[in-house]
Amino acid sequence: MSFVTHMLDIKYIRDNVDKIKENNKNRHVTVNIDHFLELDEQKRTIKTQIEELRATRNQGSKGKPTPEEMQKMKEVGETIKGLEEQLAPTEQEYHELLLQIPNRTHTDSPIGGEEHFNVLEMHGNLPAFDFPAKDHVELMETLDIIDFERGAKVTGSKFYFLKNDAVRLNQALINYGMDILSKHGYTLIETPDLAKQEVLEGIGFNPRGEEKQIYNIENENLSLIGTAEITIGGYHQDEVLDLSNGPKKYAAISHCFRTEAGAYGRTSKGLYRVHQFTKLEMFIFCKPEDSESLHQELLTIEKEICDGLELAYRVIDIPTGDLGGPAYRKFDIEAAMTMKDGDYGEITSTSNCTDYQARRLNIKYKNEAGKNEYVHTLNGTAVVLSRFPLALIEQHQQKDGSIHIPKALVPYIGKDLIK
Repeated sequence: MSFVTHMLDIKYIRDNVDKIKENNKNRHVTVNIDHFLELDEQKRTIKTQIEELRATRNQGSKGKPTPEEMQKMKEVGETIKGLEEQLAPTEQEYHELLLQIPNRTHTDSPIGGEEHFNVLEMHGNLPAFDFPAKDHVELMETLDIIDFERGAKVTGSKFYFLKNDAVRLNQALINYGMDILSKHGYTLIETPDLAKQEVLEGIGFNPRGEEKQIYNIENENLSLIGTAEITIGGYHQDEVLDLSNGPKKYAAISHCFRTEAGAYGRTSKGLYRVHQFTKLEMFIFCKPEDSESLHQELLTIEKEICDGLELAYRVIDIPTGDLGGPAYRKFDIEAAMTMKDGDYGEITSTSNCTDYQARRLNIKYKNEAGKNEYVHTLNGTAVVLSRFPLALIEQHQQKDGSIHIPKALVPYIGKDLIK
């Protein structure tokens, strides 16, 4: 059985047991680290015994063995087989626990649950409507640009048909996002909508876990992806990258599928939580020393995209309990939404995952000394075609129910009003 490499460096875990336990607590993750280290010790002991016995056997196979030696070698072989049988479940359990240990955390990340975020910046003016504002569902249904009812009939709840100008709006948003990312030197790529289990696991999604957010394909080693972060992360799996000319930056477009298990209630209304949407995702492979500044670059690009769409939004620093396994630090952009009574809802997210995903997917680069080292990976939402149209339609609604199109988007959609 072949296992992916370590998620966190095992040597780091052994040398920093208290730090690891504290980090797990801050991140609301329960992993029995003591038991994990016992398994690590067991695994190493068994492996050493196997190696020693193999060496003995190799010594014995030089020259013509006597019957006694042959009998002894047979016994050595059986002992090795027994130890290997003992090693398999130990390695399996060790590996499962290792997968659950989250990444380290940036010292500036606020400690606490999802409500303990820090607001870093406020942008744009909150829309002041001199009429009763509607939510995007009412606006879109009145304009005949969405059909949730038939989406539910054909596929199920939380699926929808887009119609008329909503189709054009989505294409416009994607083209607008692609042009901005191309200008920043990102390579455009369209990815498959499915990925193998080991790629999902490598990125940090647990495809078969309890709280599964992923649709699995029955009898196949495949799942529908929740984000292009999965497919692009796997793009360079088991490769040594040449980063001598700078980081590898991708703008990846894919459909995204999420079960959104347990996500119901008023705040998940309409397009806010749906099972399928299209997204343009940024993804970077870089040298470790560049990841913090590139994280800021991703956030800056996200702000540029939102500013061009004339959205009122805030930037928040995500607290430890809400980071998920792979992220070392995460920033979200939240837009003001009528459906949340003027409160904010997430529209983009950008994470620095340091070497957490690269270890799991075995992605390295050659450092100055010519030694192979793990790369750092980062991801960020450029445009998501569920929450972007939602925020834009709610914030730019007019008294007569029409939607004002921001100036930056007019060349892409060919009109300044959806009515």
